[in-house]
Amino acid sequence: MRRTSKGGNRVSDIALHKAAARKAAESVRAEAHARGQGTAAERLAAALAPFAGLVLAGYMPMRSEIDPLPAMSAHSGPVSVPVILGRGQPLGFRAWAPGAAMQRGQFGALIPVAGAWLTPRVLVVPLLAFDARGYRLGYGGGFYDRTLAELRARGPVTAIGFAFGAQQVHEVPTEATDEKLDLVVTEADTFGPF
Repeated sequence: MRRTSKGGNRVSDIALHKAAARKAAESVRAEAHARGQGTAAERLAAALAPFAGLVLAGYMPMRSEIDPLPAMSAHSGPVSVPVILGRGQPLGFRAWAPGAAMQRGQFGALIPVAGAWLTPRVLVVPLLAFDARGYRLGYGGGFYDRTLAELRARGPVTAIGFAFGAQQVHEVPTEATDEKLDLVVTEADTFGPF
């Protein structure tokens, strides 16, 4: 609930600002998706090359998300995809390979029917918007922020945002729990390290 007292309620103000930013970003991303992603997958594969042999977490694209599957398929090392384990929890990651049996998980994302649970060292992260500081605007569930915080507490982890260049904004609204990306790869450029 938004307070009307002097100074307002910063949490509510940020939540409202993020909700408005998400709506605008969804429209921009849909327009960019309609134009095609060009060589984005090749650029992502090149960014992943230094991480050969490490466990990679990609994602199964949905709606107008940019498609990382060609780069995931080309990765030299184990590949996994996120599985939502429950509200308020970090993501789990199940092994994935092209042709793996998949089923719909929470929020409609495809997840492997079976496979080992893996701990990624590098993550390809979907997003609605990103800025030059390395912050991303996600869907609002906090899953990637919780996951990155937990993984980084255990050791080195690299988070690579994957997006259309049109998704860059001047500044993503942030709060203390938002985790920064290490790189952002688009169809035209690579930003970072941040």
